[in-house]
Amino acid sequence: MTLSDEERRSRLDALGELIEMMRPAVQADGGDLVLVRCDVETGVVEVQLAGACSSCAISTDTLQGGVTRILKDRLSWVTEVLGGVDESADPFESMAMGTGGYVPRYRSL
Repeated sequence: MTLSDEERRSRLDALGELIEMMRPAVQADGGDLVLVRCDVETGVVEVQLAGACSSCAISTDTLQGGVTRILKDRLSWVTEVLGGVDESADPFESMAMGTGGYVPRYRSL
């Protein structure tokens, strides 16, 4: 399916507005929601949780039950939401950023 430039822009704008609407809820716990990439033709959206989310025990639930559900429910063209957590953050620094449930992630040496 080939979209017009206007339809592409409309989809990107709607996605950006929805991400911005969700961010304050994530930021309230010291995290953040970042749009990594989006293919408006195929409907694949990739997001990342950052900040305190990298040490939060429920970050996977936030991605699957919250972000994915909202994007698919409100944007009919979204077919798949890929998500991850910023693993580059120091776990103790991340823990200090927010109020979510902290689970340390130990890295093998």
